[in-house]
Amino acid sequence: MTDFKDRERAEEAKFAMDEDTAFRVAARRNRLLGEWAAGLMGLTEEEADAYKKAVVQADFEEAGDEDVIRKVLGDLTAAESDVSEADIRAKLDECSVEARRQLMSES
Repeated sequence: MTDFKDRERAEEAKFAMDEDTAFRVAARRNRLLGEWAAGLMGLTEEEADAYKKAVVQADFEEAGDEDVIRKVLGDLTAAESDVSEADIRAKLDECSVEARRQLMSES
């Protein structure tokens, strides 16, 4: 019985750690995407910092990436930047890889 409880606790701990890692990767990815978009819009350093935070916050609106893509696409369109939704999705994938690499190198 003890082995089963130990195994159960280990599985719960692994699940919690995996969830925490996924959250941190998504937040870092969104910040990197915001940094890229801020550069395309020509924002100042202070504006870019605020924008990166806004992109991270946008991810809390609904599950999935659509809220982030919608925000960045809307902002880039408003700034008259010639970027498509496909471009943003590709950059989001690229940022995801980079975010995971950065977090793993910090560990």
